[in-house]
Amino acid sequence: MMAVVAFLALLLAAVFGVCCLLLAAFIGSLLYMVVLHHRLRHEGLEHEEGLLRTPLPADSGLPHVVVQIPSFNEGPVLRRGVEAAARLDWPRDKLHIQILDDSTDETAELARTVAAELRDRGFDVVALQRTDRSGFKGGALHEAMQQTPHDYFAIFDVDYVPPADFLRRCMRVFLAEPDTAFVQARFDFLNPHENALTEMQMVTLDAHLGIEQATRYWAGHPLPFNGTCGIWQRAAIEAGGGWKGDTVTEDLDLTYRGWVKGWRAVFLTSVAVPGELPADTGTWLRQQQRWQDGFRHVSMRMFPVILKSRDMSLAAKGAALLHLCMSLNQPVLLVGVVSGLLAGLLAPTLVPLLLAALILTLVWVLACATTFLRAGHNFIRDGEMRPLRFAVVLLRFVGGQVATVVRSLFVHLRKAAAPPKPVVFDRTPKRGN
Repeated sequence: MMAVVAFLALLLAAVFGVCCLLLAAFIGSLLYMVVLHHRLRHEGLEHEEGLLRTPLPADSGLPHVVVQIPSFNEGPVLRRGVEAAARLDWPRDKLHIQILDDSTDETAELARTVAAELRDRGFDVVALQRTDRSGFKGGALHEAMQQTPHDYFAIFDVDYVPPADFLRRCMRVFLAEPDTAFVQARFDFLNPHENALTEMQMVTLDAHLGIEQATRYWAGHPLPFNGTCGIWQRAAIEAGGGWKGDTVTEDLDLTYRGWVKGWRAVFLTSVAVPGELPADTGTWLRQQQRWQDGFRHVSMRMFPVILKSRDMSLAAKGAALLHLCMSLNQPVLLVGVVSGLLAGLLAPTLVPLLLAALILTLVWVLACATTFLRAGHNFIRDGEMRPLRFAVVLLRFVGGQVATVVRSLFVHLRKAAAPPKPVVFDRTPKRGN
């Protein structure tokens, strides 16, 4: 019996060690992105400037653009988003606005009212209202695309407020590089300093956009669509099989389905669109859970597709798989924590070794994450946050990651104990502040 317990403890300790190595590799990839960012930044920004200098034709030669604004029980914030779309500088006869409203509350009436008011002012605005949420956001985007013959679709979540020159700048990319699948602009924020949570999100998203997204584009890696603040070309959507509603991250799903078909995207660091950050912990945690679940779902779906593809180079496959493997962070961490605790309980003599491995992994992870976050802040905000304040934000980031892992553990335990349920899109509430 003692031999069996000792063997089981060693096995669990080995699992713990493998999990530590995997986490170190996953997070170490962020450090790699920082290095790659510094190597490619000068050339990448010069290329972006060149794209944005591409001359536009006269208004009569500009293409039609459909602005799509998904909405579900958003309340008064809907008016701000739709009116911002109406202020876009584009020929009025070539600007078409679709409010994709699945609301079940008073927002439905507001969507009809705002659409009617803007039509009275000469805008082409329609409220496309469904009686059910089949496919959620992906389903709404798919159905709305069938309602128009036009080729370009600018997508904004309802709380984002695009600057008036957004289309004038971003559409230049399609003229310079006609085979572009989509153009992704950078998020900015309406409430970054509202509290410690929003400051932490600002720093985290700046690193994601300024380091990850920009560098992926410059290096020719897969560039995920961020779900908002971008313009898609119809041909790319159709080549990827169209919007689908069987995942809560329809943006990542379509990105990879188009990527394996050869469609590539452009990320613009200098075009920023401000939006609203969740200001309470509960809302933020639910948002993170949805993103993580959707990321894993798409990753599991696309792993075999990418591996079997004969049209992708080994380098392209490696870049795609490296990105998708990041979805395994949380499961690996959970398995590592459980296996380490069990190993220590079964064989207390292993505790010093387990603690040493844990401390080394945590130090490495914290060093990589700090470098990554600071690099993003320096690039996007020019280091406006002083080091002491940044340290406080970093502590908030660590606390947030711990909270997401704990919440995820309980979510997975509940799922394991309950019958399977269909995919549900848990929207992030907007306050319109």
